[in-house]
Amino acid sequence: MKTKILAAVLLAATLCGSANAARVEGWILSGERAGSYEIGEDTGEGKSNKVPRFIRYTGGDASSFGTLMQQISARNYQGKRVRFQALVKTRDVSNWAGLWMSALRAREERPEAFYNSQDKPIAGTTDWQVRSVTLDIPEDAATLNFGVINAGKGQVWIDELSLEVVGKDVPVDVMPGRYVPAETPSL
Repeated sequence: MKTKILAAVLLAATLCGSANAARVEGWILSGERAGSYEIGEDTGEGKSNKVPRFIRYTGGDASSFGTLMQQISARNYQGKRVRFQALVKTRDVSNWAGLWMSALRAREERPEAFYNSQDKPIAGTTDWQVRSVTLDIPEDAATLNFGVINAGKGQVWIDELSLEVVGKDVPVDVMPGRYVPAETPSL
């Protein structure tokens, strides 16, 4: 009887510990193969007074991606140019990693504004470097999504994050092949 109770207590402690390790307040683990990754906080790797967050490949399908992300209301950013910036560090990233951001209108699945840094990949093992994504957020955007992608194996950390409205002098990031209309006609 005592053995069964002890086993139940140990199992509960293990499950609670795993749940706490994978919980990062305000952040979501998502992506095409989210089950192949874990997220967390790492007090030993930071550059700032804050605790850096990470996404790490744990096994399974490494041909896809996972993301450590946030989703917030776009209300305070509608009609504005917004930059998501962070320090990024990688270890043994087999495919690529990078920051990303998107803005979605209500009841739409395809984002009006989107950029994922795939054309500026971070791979292998790198020290901390400043990376950013800048988008024009539509006037009628409902949600703003942003985070870091880990495509493949390895681990990615982010630290010193900021999300800010910037001026029109800061260029917008555009996915290769995506059409961006000109601001003025070329008559």
